Amino acid sequence: MRLNKKTAFLRENLLLFVITLALFSCASQQKPQGGPRDRTPPKLLKATPPNMTRNFSAKQIRIDFDEYFTLKNPFQEINISPSMEKLPTYKVSKKSIVVDFKDSLQKNTTYVINFGKAVADLNEGNVLPNFTYVFSSGPHIDSLSVSGNVQNLLTKEKEKDVTVMLFPVKQDTLFGKKKPTIFASTDSSGNFSLNNLHDGDYRIYALKEAAPNRIYDNDNELIAFQKEPIHLRKDTSNIHLNLFKQEPAKFRMVDHRFDADGKMFFTFNKSLDNPSVKILVPAALDAQKMVEFNKTRDTAKIFMRNMDFDSIRVSFLQNNKPLDTVTLRKGRKEAFDRVISLVYNTSADGKLKPGTDLVVTANIPIESVDNSLITLTEDSSYVSNFTVRKDTATLKKLTLLYKWKSNSRYQFIFNEGALTSIYGDKNKKLLKIFELDKADNYGPLTLKITIPDTSKGYIIELINGNDEKDIIRRDAVTKSTVLVYKNYPVGKYKVRVIYDDNRNGKWDSGNVKKRIQPENIWLYPKDITLRSNWEAEEPIDIPKEPATY
Repeated sequence: MRLNKKTAFLRENLLLFVITLALFSCASQQKPQGGPRDRTPPKLLKATPPNMTRNFSAKQIRIDFDEYFTLKNPFQEINISPSMEKLPTYKVSKKSIVVDFKDSLQKNTTYVINFGKAVADLNEGNVLPNFTYVFSSGPHIDSLSVSGNVQNLLTKEKEKDVTVMLFPVKQDTLFGKKKPTIFASTDSSGNFSLNNLHDGDYRIYALKEAAPNRIYDNDNELIAFQKEPIHLRKDTSNIHLNLFKQEPAKFRMVDHRFDADGKMFFTFNKSLDNPSVKILVPAALDAQKMVEFNKTRDTAKIFMRNMDFDSIRVSFLQNNKPLDTVTLRKGRKEAFDRVISLVYNTSADGKLKPGTDLVVTANIPIESVDNSLITLTEDSSYVSNFTVRKDTATLKKLTLLYKWKSNSRYQFIFNEGALTSIYGDKNKKLLKIFELDKADNYGPLTLKITIPDTSKGYIIELINGNDEKDIIRRDAVTKSTVLVYKNYPVGKYKVRVIYDDNRNGKWDSGNVKKRIQPENIWLYPKDITLRSNWEAEEPIDIPKEPATY
């Protein structure tokens, strides 16, 4: 049937309208906006049989949550206490955990299934921490608890995600060998609570690990313990545990190698008090070695003038007593890539502290310096009345002596060939631009130290951080005294005090196996602010050393 023009026009326009509407609708569709991130872990809806069931006789437990989730590292995270010879199986069924028992239960026994950090939501990975399911095969459920907090001994900061564990005294030999069956993790405030415990005697530990397996098996892990056992007869609270890094009992070489520039590099598992090095083979090379230990004396660099050897045997000593011997090998004619580079004792923005000389440290020992190839300009004008002094002890340091002026811009240049290393390598052009810092950026500080017990020693540390490198100065005192710090950068500082019980001038680590606690540390609660043009003075009354349990 032929359509008249009017009908055809209407149909064509209707079709065009529908197509346009469909295209507009498609183009308008947008991905739903994300909104706030979900930070809520799965919530328990119900458990069958219910949690805290007495006279438990079921072969299976079903635990229902409000959302889909995953079990992360179930074999590592989930534990049942007391342990069973045939472990239960744990599987996810939609929004539920199904636990199937493969072994019979002991009579009149409280069981605790600790899921650790295994339960996490599917999308964001939010963990349900310290989730436990408790039941008893008899009419009574153990209900005693142990609670407290964990902090870092050095920083005094509360520590989260630390595993706190209990071992019955009769099973204490398992610590460091097997995972605990009684454990919990600290919250963001460092608090912990261990619940549904049977009365008895326990040892308590806290462990902070980079790769958690709940076994103290790494020298770099932080450990805490209470010296005396807990005699659990009633709920026990206010347990304070101080995490510390235990000094390894035995010296061990962690790493040894030839670096790309030919130096030998060594890393140890512990700091040494009075280290030294001896080249055993080839013995003739011992006299020409150059040894450099770092500030904490747990790494060493050895530079050798003569590299004509294919193997070298190095002995490390402590107080002249051998600790360890290691052999390194290389090609006798092996080539190394050496480029002389320099660092300076200026700040990151190129400022030199008033009243100091410019100290230049090379990455390689320097054999000779050609002063004719060194230039110094002051506000673009060449100056000649400066002196470059070589440090003969390390061969790596040079000191530039000059009367620096405020508000002047300096340019110090080692032109090509000015420096020659012990290997005969020469530098490419090296330039340093700097200026003298303003005296207003520095100030004096006086600490009036009052000690509580003259029979003991104390170590006063001025710090601006938590690492060993952040210790500005360390002073050992045995009586009330005044400490003066001159010309220190303005800013905030902290004072940390070590109770130096053996008066050896250093902090001594504890030992878990020997039940020896580390030396106590007290952190002065106030920040000390050093201001420009202000003589800061602070009285520090050290409190009596707290008891160690």
